[in-house]
Amino acid sequence: MDEASELGASYHYRVIARAISLIDAPGGTQLELSDLASAMGMSAAHFQRLFSQWVGVSPKRYQQYLTLGQARSLLAERFTTLEAAHHLGLSGQARLHDLFLRWEAMTPGEYARRGAGLTIRHGWFDSPFGRALGMATGRGLCGLAFAEPGEEVAILADMRARWPEADFLPDPGAAAPHVAAAFAQSGEAALHMIGTPFQIKVWEALMQVPSGHVTSYGEIGRRIRAPQAARAVGSAVGRNPVGFLIPCHRCLRGAGAGLGGYHWGLARKRAMLGWEAARLEAGAGAGATHRSRPVNGT
Repeated sequence: MDEASELGASYHYRVIARAISLIDAPGGTQLELSDLASAMGMSAAHFQRLFSQWVGVSPKRYQQYLTLGQARSLLAERFTTLEAAHHLGLSGQARLHDLFLRWEAMTPGEYARRGAGLTIRHGWFDSPFGRALGMATGRGLCGLAFAEPGEEVAILADMRARWPEADFLPDPGAAAPHVAAAFAQSGEAALHMIGTPFQIKVWEALMQVPSGHVTSYGEIGRRIRAPQAARAVGSAVGRNPVGFLIPCHRCLRGAGAGLGGYHWGLARKRAMLGWEAARLEAGAGAGATHRSRPVNGT
């Protein structure tokens, strides 16, 4: 992503985030285009153009993915059993882009050392979902977090606390190629998973859920042969350090239980789900479903 594209994508997301807040206020009632545009100080034509550039569909159509019934609808119509997800996500014309994800996991011994001996380089970037903190080791992207304006210091501290013995160096240039690959959704991206063996199993299962579809904690548990571990699965999903690329936003609580939480903000989760569902329907296929190739994974 070049600088102009990054700035444009981030600006569009801020517009979308404000629109989501407005849509949420009346309890999910759809708002007229003119009302949304006026609330954000734009003409209806300008607002619609920005919206369509970001997501590929009109504001009216996009609102359908942000209603209170979104979780119920996704589970009913686009719930994906993980056994079939690989084939569903890689066939047909629904996806025009593909990201080959090469991932490597820390060994349990390496993780137990809490990052000792590990150098993590990081920087802040504009992304389609606002400000993003990218963190990378020599093996690939190990962290991707999101922040609202003014939250950068707290978000960086939160990520550093996950690997307290590691050396952290500000180096946007080292992280930039990995972050660009994550959001370009094409080509190859390298991912370095730093977590417990159980967490890594959960994160690997998440990467098999196609863009525009969802799963549940229970389904993930069944996939990793821990059907009674929904609470532990939920904890592992919540501890995912690589937002969007490991798509924890696609994991919902279950039928009728709503979207569940999201470490980087529920509005952002809703934006990601709506963005992916709308682009899938529009045929843009630019979501984050991956062909995965593990390298020395646990």
